[in-house]
Amino acid sequence: MQGVGTDMQKIIQAIAIIGTALVMPALAAAPAVAAEPVMVGYLPAFKGLEEALRTTPIDGYTHINIAFANPDASGALASDGEMTCMAVGSGEHASVAMLREAVTRLKRKGAKVLLSVAGGVIPSCSGDWAQLLASDRGAAVRDGLLELVDAAGFDGIDIDIEGALLTQIDREGHYTPFIAELSKALKARGKLLTVATASYEGGMIPVSSIPYFDLVMPMSYDAIGPSWGEAGSEHSTYAQAQRDLDLWLRRGVAPERLALGLPFYGYGFGSFDADYAFASLIAASPHEALTQDIIGEACDSCDYITFNSLATIRQKTRLAMEKAGGVMVWEMTQDTHDQLLGRTIEASLRSAKNTQKPD
Repeated sequence: MQGVGTDMQKIIQAIAIIGTALVMPALAAAPAVAAEPVMVGYLPAFKGLEEALRTTPIDGYTHINIAFANPDASGALASDGEMTCMAVGSGEHASVAMLREAVTRLKRKGAKVLLSVAGGVIPSCSGDWAQLLASDRGAAVRDGLLELVDAAGFDGIDIDIEGALLTQIDREGHYTPFIAELSKALKARGKLLTVATASYEGGMIPVSSIPYFDLVMPMSYDAIGPSWGEAGSEHSTYAQAQRDLDLWLRRGVAPERLALGLPFYGYGFGSFDADYAFASLIAASPHEALTQDIIGEACDSCDYITFNSLATIRQKTRLAMEKAGGVMVWEMTQDTHDQLLGRTIEASLRSAKNTQKPD
């Protein structure tokens, strides 16, 4: 029996070694992000791509995600040089040539440029992502994304499949396999794969997919909005940012691959409008926009606006440098024309990096 036990131990050890050898490539599927802090910005093409390119300051951003592209019902993202479902203004859809020009212009500032797909609200021109990824058309989606990366010169793909749709795809067993295949093909090209994710049950990317992403970006905002959340609460607190970073670190995201999502907008309740860009807030209420996160009084049935002041953006950026690899911004066009928030983030990232002690 002693001999059998020894042999069994050897077999178990061999299995463990083989298992480790199989798992480690998956864990290393996404190369480590550079030590330089990241500053990721979403550029909403759907608001008007040319206008956004012409008027949006981009200094300091290390990565810019052009949002959003979706496949049609066949899984195609482009046909005859035209995007099948990617708005770039009222009634206008992008062409591949338009995206290639946008990528070229954005890269002149030194940023990496990614194509962001899906989005929080899937447009009517899109095919059903769950159905597509559950069929052989999922391969068409993957191949179409790769073709766009090659044709337009993107530095990678950003995944923004959210909420109930994400949950459905994951429960049906198709999310991580799709991400793994896309990651493999992108890495073969030296390209990036990133993801924006919520931090609540039913809205989080599965743990099994984490190793395939170069950056995981928790959307640490929208705790309350026009039709959801606890009345009288704030939509993006510092405490929420702390919880979200801690959650994703526990879920296995390496600190250097974690980028904290910051909002450049606020929500209004009661007599106020439903939403506000930071630029409009500081124009109307400069003191509050610089130092406070509330205009009015936050309570049930009260009139108030909840947002992140300049002071909170600075504080959250410092938190991100303590716990993570940088920040993500939704979205760039909501900053002031002189890029007050962007400049503040860049300076805070640089200051935090310079004061970090070497190991």
